[in-house]
Amino acid sequence: MDTLTDRTELIELMSHYADIADLKEFDTLPGRVFTDELTLDFSSVTGMPEMTVPLSTYVDALRASFAPFKATHHAITGHVVEIDGDTAKIHAHVRAEHWLPDEVVADGAGPWLVVGFYDDEAVRTPDGWRLRHVKLTAIHQENQPHLPATTSAG
Repeated sequence: MDTLTDRTELIELMSHYADIADLKEFDTLPGRVFTDELTLDFSSVTGMPEMTVPLSTYVDALRASFAPFKATHHAITGHVVEIDGDTAKIHAHVRAEHWLPDEVVADGAGPWLVVGFYDDEAVRTPDGWRLRHVKLTAIHQENQPHLPATTSAG
């Protein structure tokens, strides 16, 4: 267990996390990013309480949450990683933009912008590091669309 290698893998894990939504890759990447059961806290964006769900339930919610958007871009930076054996905490800054199709956008409204922090927990598995707890704390939002409720976004 090399701390530098672990840190590199954990930062890459966060990049794969962003790619799930931005590439709309809901088939392979979720299994490379998350544990089979995970805890999610997107209450600062959705108002829904923290919940623990099977990965398949979260993937279904992700598909539904990101379906309305023609594009998204999640920039996750400034990683602070604390490793303790086979567990890790990752604090990172996020700026996420979400573009709706032109015909849906209200006059002059830009993309939905979410700025904040991720405070996640990862565990080492036989297949590598996986996120088991994801918490998004939004500190600023602009142009939040009124979309049908789903289990959670990210």
